[in-house]
Amino acid sequence: MTAGTGKIDRLECARCIRARPFGRPVATMCACGGTLLARYDLAATVAAAGGSAALRAKIASRPPDLWRYAEVLPAVPAVTLGEGFTPLLEAPRVAEALGLARLLIKDESQNPTGSFKARGMTVAVSVAAAQGVRIAAAPSAGNAGSALAAYGARAGMEVQLYLPESTPKPLQLEARRLGARVTLVPGSIADAGRALRSALGPPAENGWFDFSTLREPFRVEGKKTMGYELFEQLDGRLPDVILYPTGGGTGLVGMWKAFDEMQALGWIDARRPRMVSVQAKGCAPIVRAFDEGRETAETWEDPKTIAWGLRVPGSLGDALMLRALRDSGGAAVAVPDEDLLAGAARLATLEGIDACPEGGACLAALEVLQRSGQVGRGDLVVLFNTGSGIKYAA
Repeated sequence: MTAGTGKIDRLECARCIRARPFGRPVATMCACGGTLLARYDLAATVAAAGGSAALRAKIASRPPDLWRYAEVLPAVPAVTLGEGFTPLLEAPRVAEALGLARLLIKDESQNPTGSFKARGMTVAVSVAAAQGVRIAAAPSAGNAGSALAAYGARAGMEVQLYLPESTPKPLQLEARRLGARVTLVPGSIADAGRALRSALGPPAENGWFDFSTLREPFRVEGKKTMGYELFEQLDGRLPDVILYPTGGGTGLVGMWKAFDEMQALGWIDARRPRMVSVQAKGCAPIVRAFDEGRETAETWEDPKTIAWGLRVPGSLGDALMLRALRDSGGAAVAVPDEDLLAGAARLATLEGIDACPEGGACLAALEVLQRSGQVGRGDLVVLFNTGSGIKYAA
């Protein structure tokens, strides 16, 4: 049976550093309101494998999926649909058009349910199922809800989703086909979250578990595998620049965590890719906070963008994201809807990648960084296409 084998030493609050053990009751957030992060005994992991190189070789010998990184994933049976190890595609025609020596696209649309959200949900649902959760619920802009519906079905859970009523119809229909009970709510994902918690009441008292972004520790654990995959797919190195579309920011937080783990495992040194948070001009709380030198981001009023995954007015991971951007010497870029749609069209017509608008936003942001001199011709650049463009078709 596929499973994680990681020895979690503790769950540690990213805000107050208070720790709690891994196990029942099912972990949600710290009492201070901070996000809990899983901390592993990595020294013991390396020793048990016979050294850093031996651990890398052991992982490389396994099937190409997310759960190959078993030693840095929770020790629970996997609820899996074959997610992970998505292709890292050369984009020579786009690179030539931009004047870059090399550009790579990490195509997350090839995950189950067509987006990167499968990564977080396979691990979060696996842990919750192992700890007896039977009712799963979350607000979603669309793709996370579909992923929770799929993995919840796989685990035999009842799934309740609260989506903004403006969520594209294909995403609504997908979640319903997968057996979820869908409630549509006026407004943004923040409004959907408030409606969910008002309708269902306190989770512990009412027998449901909240899979909302960064309200539990293990969606981050699934998303961090994107960082491990980049390292493997680039033959033991990391890119110079990573452009990542940022809504809730679980993937950005997760990859930054993965790089710290890789250093502790002896695979890399202290150098990191320059991390770039990409948002839409109509909803850019992280970009605004970064530009103003703030450590946290204020909620964005009246969020508007065609890229529904970026229509997230606030995130519990704001401080973690901003710290990663600054510590890496990175950037935060907001692009207008017309530019992100044009970026998605270029990826489709030049490289055959049916990118979602969020993926198109990364290409548009790359052009901004080139014009400002923050990305040079010789930089090895990876941009993330986080989902399939077909899901946005009317």
